[in-house]
Amino acid sequence: MLLQKETLQELRERFKLNIYEIKIWISLLSRGVAAASELAEISGVPRSRCYDVLESLEKKGFIIMKIGKPIKYIAVQPDAVVERVKKRLEEEAEQQIEMVEKLAETDIFDELELLHKTGIKRVNVEDITNSVVGRNNVNRFIKDMLLRAKKSVTVVTNEEGLKNKVKVLRKAKDTLTRKKVKVRFYTNIPNANVDLGNIEILSTKHDARFVNVDNEEIFFVMAASDPEYHSGVWIKSPYFVSAINELFEKSLN
Repeated sequence: MLLQKETLQELRERFKLNIYEIKIWISLLSRGVAAASELAEISGVPRSRCYDVLESLEKKGFIIMKIGKPIKYIAVQPDAVVERVKKRLEEEAEQQIEMVEKLAETDIFDELELLHKTGIKRVNVEDITNSVVGRNNVNRFIKDMLLRAKKSVTVVTNEEGLKNKVKVLRKAKDTLTRKKVKVRFYTNIPNANVDLGNIEILSTKHDARFVNVDNEEIFFVMAASDPEYHSGVWIKSPYFVSAINELFEKSLN
């Protein structure tokens, strides 16, 4: 074969092809134009499978059929193939996202919500508290919290955490807007120059960093000199979180 086994495997994964497809395409690239019988001999793909593989590659935009006797095939140049694969993957990703978003409007999703509400009554305390270590993990956890929000979100941060909180909030903003979640963003930085669209930037004297979602769950962020050791504590307890929120609201007056 023209390329090493490891290279073929990597190309398979990147272009989403099976082993016969990648062998035929690589063989055709080496010749430019070739008939099925010639490609079977070069690639080692059984001749009985060559025509099916060539038809599949043509549909995916990797090759072009040249009419004649015998029928020959032309390899599409790699940069054009890369663009076609990118476009196909983007279209597939958009379709998958649309399917997941539509799930929230189905009876199936209602059943999942019911299962969760039924199961949460039997959850132990250990299951409604959690600790997270590492800045990337902290940001990812906060984003997941924001995406769960149904009614309200309160984000409180200081100068050290401002950049990361803004970045996370921007990623979740479309979902929060679509769900009509009320978002309040507090910082102790006077006249903070932050663009969050229609989300109001409010002032607080507290040097605190936490995120409150729906007055049901709260995540406290604790910074460290090394971002890899940033950490946070998550608590899900409507009574506790509501009490914390009430204290915070009173301190603003």
